[in-house]
Amino acid sequence: MPPMPHTSNPAGTPDTTPKPRRRDAKQTRERLVRAALELFTSQGYHASTTPQVARRAGVAEGTIYRHFTSKEQLLNDIYRGAVRVFTQVVRETPSKASCREHMTDIAVRWGEVAATDAALVKLVFVAPPTSLLDEASRKAHEEMRLELEKVVASGKSSGEVRAGPAYLWTDVWLQLVRLMLERVATREWATQHSAPKQVIDSAWDSIAAAKGVRSAPQPSEASLPVGR
Repeated sequence: MPPMPHTSNPAGTPDTTPKPRRRDAKQTRERLVRAALELFTSQGYHASTTPQVARRAGVAEGTIYRHFTSKEQLLNDIYRGAVRVFTQVVRETPSKASCREHMTDIAVRWGEVAATDAALVKLVFVAPPTSLLDEASRKAHEEMRLELEKVVASGKSSGEVRAGPAYLWTDVWLQLVRLMLERVATREWATQHSAPKQVIDSAWDSIAAAKGVRSAPQPSEASLPVGR
C-alpha cells in the first residue's frame, strides 16, 4: 500500500484555518472606514471624495464599492460604529452608590475616548451628519440616549435627580457634557486638567435635586404630552 500523503487536517476535522482572503477583506474594510472617518471629520462629508478615501486607505476607488454600496452607506456604517462605542461605555460602566458617581464615570470615560480618538467624538457629538443619517443610524443614536436615560431615571427613583421627565434631564446633561467632549477632542483641554471636571460637575448640578429635597414620584413619562 502506498504511503498516505501528509496532511495536517485529519479526516472528518473541519478546516478552521483563517482564510487569507477573508482576513485581507476585513483589514481593507477597516482601512476604508478609518480613512473615511478621518476625512469626513476633518474636511467634511461633502468635501471628501471617494478617490480621496481610497487613496488614504491605500486601495483602488472601486474597492470601496465592494464593501459599501455608496458613499452615504459608508458614512452611516461609520456613524453607527462610532455611536456604539459610546453606548457600550454607558452599558459597561459599573453602577455606583450614587447616580452622580455613575454619570461622572460615564462622562470621564467618554472624555478618555475624546482624548484618544477625537474623530469619533466629532462625528457623533460635535458635527453629526444629521441630514444624511438613515433610520438605522437614528435608531442607534436613540439607543445610546435611552441607555443614558436609564441611569438618569435611576437617579430620579433614588431622589438624586430633580422632578421632571428623565429624557429632559438626559438632554440637559448631554448638552454640557458635549461641550467638554468637543474641547477635549479639539485639544483645547486635556482630560487631566480641571476644566473637564468642572463641566462634568456642572452637568450634574443642572439636573440634581436640591440638597435635602427628595424628588416626588412622577407620572409615567409615556403618558406625558410633551414629546422628545
